[in-house]
Amino acid sequence: MPIDNEPETPLGAAAPKKKRKASSVRHTRAVQLDRSKRPAAAPPDEQIVARLTEIVHPATLAQLDYYRQLGLRARVLTLPVMVALVLSLIWRQVGGVSELARLVRSEAMLWLPGLKVSQQALSARLGSLPAELFLRVLTSVLPLMQSRWQARQRRLPPEVAWAQARYTQLSVVDGSTLDGLVHKLGLLRDAPGTPLAGRMTALLELGSRLPRQIWYTAEATANDQSFWPVILASLSAGALLIYDLGYTNFAHFAQLTATHVTFITRAKSNLVYQVSQTLRQTPQVWDQCVWIGKNETRQQVRLIQVLYQGVRYRYLTNALDPQVLPAGYVAALYWQRWRIEEAYALVKRLLGLAYFWVGSENGIRLQLWATWLLYAVLVDLTDAVAEALTQPFAALSVEMVYRSLPHFTHAYHRGTATEVVAFLAANATWLGILKRPRKHAQQKRLALTQLLSA
Repeated sequence: MPIDNEPETPLGAAAPKKKRKASSVRHTRAVQLDRSKRPAAAPPDEQIVARLTEIVHPATLAQLDYYRQLGLRARVLTLPVMVALVLSLIWRQVGGVSELARLVRSEAMLWLPGLKVSQQALSARLGSLPAELFLRVLTSVLPLMQSRWQARQRRLPPEVAWAQARYTQLSVVDGSTLDGLVHKLGLLRDAPGTPLAGRMTALLELGSRLPRQIWYTAEATANDQSFWPVILASLSAGALLIYDLGYTNFAHFAQLTATHVTFITRAKSNLVYQVSQTLRQTPQVWDQCVWIGKNETRQQVRLIQVLYQGVRYRYLTNALDPQVLPAGYVAALYWQRWRIEEAYALVKRLLGLAYFWVGSENGIRLQLWATWLLYAVLVDLTDAVAEALTQPFAALSVEMVYRSLPHFTHAYHRGTATEVVAFLAANATWLGILKRPRKHAQQKRLALTQLLSA
């Protein structure tokens, strides 16, 4: 079955030449130009403001003691003011700091009334306000979002529901390089080339699709392997972690096993291994215990091969007992790794993390944490709509939930709608919130169901 977008070569066939990945620079510049030229979205209605305020504002106020401990003065652009401004900048897709300075003079921004402030003062504050404060707000909001998810009733994919009941933590990890910075900004005016904004790595909860941890480095060329220490520190015994080939490291595989963390990953095409036991061999599934590594990294894992339409997909896991983690669930859960790619697409393309307003590392961090904060709020809203529709989260488009909010604003001011979740659920079809069934996806799910029941 097509568990991943990068199938391995069929047995006996010549390895195809990999196509060179197209450059994203042109796309990034197009996003930047579009973002800087388009008018800002209309102010959100009272319902959306109330929802954002309820979730974010208490977490912001809780950081004021720490704000003062850092020796920061009670000036005009305080932490609550800056959080309201940055969230509005992202949520309303304002073209830049200059435009924000104009808007805030005449409009309220979330819990912030109109404010007279210059573009220079805003830019300076984005460069100087410790980004750690925004990270602390995000870190305090995420458990609240997770608890709201746990309180809801809606269907999960069968493989996710199965794993959710058996593991203390069900997570997927991956990294993504941030796009190029606008060259005309501040300190970048005299810099050669187009510098990238760095690299982020997210640890995403597979059930809720909410981030558990997010890490950032200003080094855009940083390897995924460099994040292993912080990844390992964030996991507890009984967890299940899913990751791709970029994290292949036998020493860290052994560390996961020693800390009683189960992993699922892809096996490299040039993997060297020694078979110790064949657990299952059918035309569709081949399940073996194998030895990998050398010396201190030598260890026993399971190599699971799944055949679909002449292509063999290979996976590794340290769960040696097929009764504890059946081969079908290994393949099905790895397919769910794509959820983190969808999360990156939302924060970068939909919420604008492909466009940066400042050239400083501090400003990038502020925008990064604020964008993931709004991503969590948007996922929470989508999940509430899914519950109202008695549909699984995967049946809904997060993007169309976001793009449907102006329709609710218009209906709210006309007096034909009073509550955002009820409005989105009642109009989910024509708004495009409910995804259209696709033949390929249906075939994929059927193959998955057959494998899980085999």
